[in-house]
Amino acid sequence: MIVSEYTIPGLHVRDHVVRVPLDWSKPAGETIELFAREVVDPARKDETLPLLCFLQGGPGGKSPRPTKGSPSWLARALKTHRIILPDQRGTGRSTPVDAATIAHFDGEAGADYLACFRADSIVDDLEHLRKTVFGGEHWQTLGQSYGGFLTLTYLSRAPEGLSACYVAGGIPSLDPSAETVYRHTYPRVRAKNDLFYKRYPGDRALVARIADVLEANPVMLPDGDRLSVRRFQSLGLDLGMGPGHENIHWLLDEAFAAPDRLSDQFLGSVMHQTAYSGNPLFAAIHEAIYGQGEGATGWAAERLLGEFPEFDARARPLLFTGEMIYPWMFEEIALLRPFRAAAEALARRPRHSRLYDRARLAENAVPVSAVVYHDDMYVDAGLSLETARTVGNVDIWITNEFEHDGIRQSASVFERLVTMVAEKGGPLKAGR
Repeated sequence: MIVSEYTIPGLHVRDHVVRVPLDWSKPAGETIELFAREVVDPARKDETLPLLCFLQGGPGGKSPRPTKGSPSWLARALKTHRIILPDQRGTGRSTPVDAATIAHFDGEAGADYLACFRADSIVDDLEHLRKTVFGGEHWQTLGQSYGGFLTLTYLSRAPEGLSACYVAGGIPSLDPSAETVYRHTYPRVRAKNDLFYKRYPGDRALVARIADVLEANPVMLPDGDRLSVRRFQSLGLDLGMGPGHENIHWLLDEAFAAPDRLSDQFLGSVMHQTAYSGNPLFAAIHEAIYGQGEGATGWAAERLLGEFPEFDARARPLLFTGEMIYPWMFEEIALLRPFRAAAEALARRPRHSRLYDRARLAENAVPVSAVVYHDDMYVDAGLSLETARTVGNVDIWITNEFEHDGIRQSASVFERLVTMVAEKGGPLKAGR
């Protein structure tokens, strides 16, 4: 159903809403809304153009709200495609999962609910959208980060819906043990810390000074949460992005309003960046995206922390953490507290639905081009290349020119991914 249609500078927009089952194994049960925004060059709005469905990173991330020329890949895509920007279930305008939603459930029921927001359900949503709103037309996909994980789930479950796939920094391991993932993650985050302190040597003492203040006195954030050292460390989530080092440096630059008092601006910024107000699902299901088949994820990042004592909150120099989710977050962060029981139950869950079909992926015929960022902090390049060797029809471009958000920083990334597919004959034709 089209709920609105309008033109803004450089874009003609249609907003679509459909209802989908909360649990695709129970299609007659509870339903939720799925929202998707369709954008096209206004001069070509009545033309038949190939569809490009954007798979947002995350988990728990909504699609970008586009403006003329932003994100960078969009301007290039508008020259040749009609672009579909779905808000993945639980995000944005797709029946968002927030603190009020999850507060209605006890632990196990909450875990059951959260388990409905993994990649398999997202792919089933997209197939329903493609068939009911876009007439079953095959589409191409552009997967950023977690969107690459979704791509391989899509190729495992419904490759017949796809004509080509482009992946930016998001080829997952096909045997995604959360413990294996985090054992690779900690050293990469350490390397980003080393680079940060090399670039800004004066921040080594400044970060330690901030941590000492936080240890010595209760420092409260504007929302009433206490700012602990470990929450301060979690600012390092930004270190793997192109402007991340600078973002953190300039935040630290105005940390103190007086020799022993942190500034209101600093505290407000830290609260905003660490509150998960816009994406609580990122925290709630983050380790669960690695669960497949037998075995609990069991708070892998927390369990492995003892193997990497340099990340201890009492260590100096103090190291920032990265894409790690810890159980303390569901105690110390106001908007995550209602998720605590459900997140605990999900972490203990002994079995998860399977996300990848190795046999089907090995026989894949859909052309896939993927950029692997050599120094990616979030998605291990080595694990990505292992996967690429086992999936059919994948072409890989390895580069250290960009950080994890290269697709957002430069249109040249998307341009090259499209060219890689074109040079092998282009997207598959209908009726293949």
